[in-house]
Amino acid sequence: MQNQTVKAIGYKDNFAIDNEQALQDITLEKPTATGHDILVEVKAISVNPVDYKIRQSRPALDGEYAVIGWDAAGIVTAVGDEVSLFSVGDKVYYAGDLTRSGSNAEYQLVDERIVGHMPSSLSFAEAAALPLTTITAWEMLFERLQIPVSDSSSGESANDVSVLVIGAAGGVGSILTQLLKTRTSATIIGTASRDESVQWLKDLGADHVINHRNPLFDELQQTGINEVDYVISLNNTDEHYEEIIKCLKPQGKLGLIDDPKSLDANALKTKCLSLHWEFMFTRSMFHTPDMLEQHRLLNDVAKLIDAGDIKTTVAHHLGTITAEHVRHAHQMLENQQAHGKIVLEGWPA
Repeated sequence: MQNQTVKAIGYKDNFAIDNEQALQDITLEKPTATGHDILVEVKAISVNPVDYKIRQSRPALDGEYAVIGWDAAGIVTAVGDEVSLFSVGDKVYYAGDLTRSGSNAEYQLVDERIVGHMPSSLSFAEAAALPLTTITAWEMLFERLQIPVSDSSSGESANDVSVLVIGAAGGVGSILTQLLKTRTSATIIGTASRDESVQWLKDLGADHVINHRNPLFDELQQTGINEVDYVISLNNTDEHYEEIIKCLKPQGKLGLIDDPKSLDANALKTKCLSLHWEFMFTRSMFHTPDMLEQHRLLNDVAKLIDAGDIKTTVAHHLGTITAEHVRHAHQMLENQQAHGKIVLEGWPA
């Protein structure tokens, strides 16, 4: 019996995105689910900065295509013999595993422990916008920085804290701002430089929006806030590092997700500031004992979405999942032209 083939998008060489070979329409053999894996028919994807960073830097195996993509929503079509969390026919959403073949394929294998049940109130495209950024934001806020959560059930709120989010209008910032608004009593200061990004952040619940093209400390003073308890830097950390230290209160916390070439940790000593990295692929890369936490948090966020507390962060829908459209998405992200998330949905006939 001949193996089934499926559509996918891949690359063999690390070309610039304006080269048509940077991402190509290809076909692959349909994979088979074993162990803890589920086989998902991918209905929609979103594109993140990690996609273009891997495309630019990670070589494909000799003679093979590399398939990237770390955000998807779809339907479970088969399950491995150790799967207990999902059944065939379930709608799911997930970010996946950086060490495995990605979501830019019609069918993808993914470990059930990093997959969530899709919010019932969202379309596949709306759901695909969420997993990677949601996991990143949730882990940063509540696991790395341990920002206090408000206890709405008792009517009590945690002590008010202030959080400065640099690059808040992007994919991670868009969900992070909403999680802060929904689950904490924090004062939220986001940064943005374009009119549409400023409005986007205000609509998501930011209390103040300041311009990161100007010195951050001066901008912060204009809000009436002198220093903040937390800074979450989502991009250009090295560019803003000195200003970040000025903005933080003594014993404050700095969280970051980007890739600065270097940071001088000694500069944090006088104020006794702590540094916290967030990398949402750590659990799946190292098969940590708490991998299941990503399944749980995606399910928790699905409940928040279905309750109307949080909304999807889709800002750009680029059409069907083709190499041409995915190249366009990479180009937008490389040029920092996007706010919110970029999604694609459905495969060409």
